[in-house]
Amino acid sequence: MWIVSLLLFIFILGIIILVHEFGHFITAKKSGVFIYEFSIGMGPVIFSHKGKDGIFYNIRALPIGGFVQMAGEVYEDDSKIPKEKFLCNRPWYQRLLILSAGVINNFLLALILLFIVSLIWGSKVATNTILKVEPNSAASRSGLRDNDKILAVNGHKISNWDVGQIYLYYKVDNNTYDFEVRHEDGNIENIKVVPEKQVVDGKEQNVFGINLSTTEEKGLWGSLKYTFTKFGNIIHSMAITIGGLITGQLSVNNLSGPVGIYKVIDDSVQYGIAQLLYITAFLCINVGFINILPFPAFDGGHIFFMIVEKIKGSPVNVKFENICNLIGFALLMLLMVYITIQDILHLF
Repeated sequence: MWIVSLLLFIFILGIIILVHEFGHFITAKKSGVFIYEFSIGMGPVIFSHKGKDGIFYNIRALPIGGFVQMAGEVYEDDSKIPKEKFLCNRPWYQRLLILSAGVINNFLLALILLFIVSLIWGSKVATNTILKVEPNSAASRSGLRDNDKILAVNGHKISNWDVGQIYLYYKVDNNTYDFEVRHEDGNIENIKVVPEKQVVDGKEQNVFGINLSTTEEKGLWGSLKYTFTKFGNIIHSMAITIGGLITGQLSVNNLSGPVGIYKVIDDSVQYGIAQLLYITAFLCINVGFINILPFPAFDGGHIFFMIVEKIKGSPVNVKFENICNLIGFALLMLLMVYITIQDILHLF
C-alpha cells in the first residue's frame, strides 16, 4: 500500500507545484519576458525537452518545488537578450502580476477542488459548539457540558473550530487551557481544562475529550458557501499559525515537512477520493499562503522589494536584495532539514 501512497504523494505535490509555476510561466510568457527554463522539482534533471519556443521544460529528481528561470529577475544579466525581454524592465504592474500568479493559481485550484468535493459528496464543517463531552475525560472533570458553545480559547475569540483548534497547540502555563463557553442556559463561564497526554504517531498530543457538532452543506448554493467559508477559515488558521511561530507561542515541532505530508496522504487513502481532493486543496492553500509571505526567497519577498521600490521611487540595491534572498533560502533549507528530521523521528 505504501507504493500507492508514495505515487499519490508525488502526484499531488507535482500538481500543486505545476499549477503554481505555470502561473508564473504563462503570465511571464504573455508579458514578453524571456524564459530559459520551466522546471518541476528540484535537484538533478531526469527529463528535459527543448520546446520550439526555445524554453527547456525539465522534470527534476526531488518533488519539493519548482521554478521558472526568467531573464533579468533582478537585473539585466544576459547581453544576448533584448532589453525589453528582461523581467526587471517590464512595467511594475506586469512584474507584480507575474510574481503573484503562482499564488493566485494555487488559490484558484483550491477553490475549485473544495467546490467539487462539496458539490459531489457534500461537506461537513465543525462548529464551535460541543456535541458531546466524553465521560471521565479532562473536559468532563473540568465542567464542560454538552451543547456548550466555545467562545474563546486562552483569551482568543473564535467563531469556528477550524481556527479554534489551532489555539490548542499554543504554549500555555502548567498545561492549563482556558475555555470561555456559553452554556445552554445562556450563562457564560470560564472553565480551565488540563488535558490528558496521549502519544499518536510518535507525537505527544493533548486529549480534551470533546466532540464538536457539525453543519452539512449540500447543493449548488451550499457548496459555494462552504467553498469560500472553508477557504477563509484555512487562510485564517494559517495566519494564526504563522503568528504563533513569530511570537514563540507555537513550536516549529508542530510543523510538518515532506515526510509529514506523505504521512497525511497515506492516512487519507483509506477515506477515498473526496478526502484526497480535500487534502490537495488544503496543501494548495498552504503553499499559496506561505509563498505570499514577505520573506526573502518567497514570491512575497520579491513583491515586498517591489513595493519598497514603488515607495522610494527607485529599485532596491541589487546586491542587498540578492544577499537577503540567499540568506532567506539558506534559512528555509535549514528549517526544512530540521522539520524533516523531526518527522522521521516521529515515525519511529
